[in-house]
Amino acid sequence: QLQLVESGGGSVQAGGSLRLSCAVFGYTNYMNMMRMAWFRRASGKEREGVAGIDTDDSTNYADSVKGRFTISKDYAENNLILQLNSLKPEDTAMYYCAADFRSLDGGNWRNEWRYNYWGQGTQVTVSS
Repeated sequence: QLQLVESGGGSVQAGGSLRLSCAVFGYTNYMNMMRMAWFRRASGKEREGVAGIDTDDSTNYADSVKGRFTISKDYAENNLILQLNSLKPEDTAMYYCAADFRSLDGGNWRNEWRYNYWGQGTQVTVSS
């Protein structure tokens, strides 16, 4: 059974940085076969896609985070990474890691139904 465990959240001031990690358990060395993504849910808002990475390591980003966030797969550590730079108060949210097997094959990475495996989330709080 595939399990995802996020870590790295915390409280920072605006302009600061954080590095979120999502450890993949149960399927070592299978990340090259996974489509993966980070989503977030701010208080009172719906969950939204932040960044996605496909089986060929192609990436996609929400417009609100382009140029500030970077998604990557750490194959050596079996982790999905989200580097958050130039953080803004509006980035405050619970961040979730999501994954499933096989390529998106042109599908929309933002569709939550494309991911059957989800982590519990890690909180990011950005103060002004």
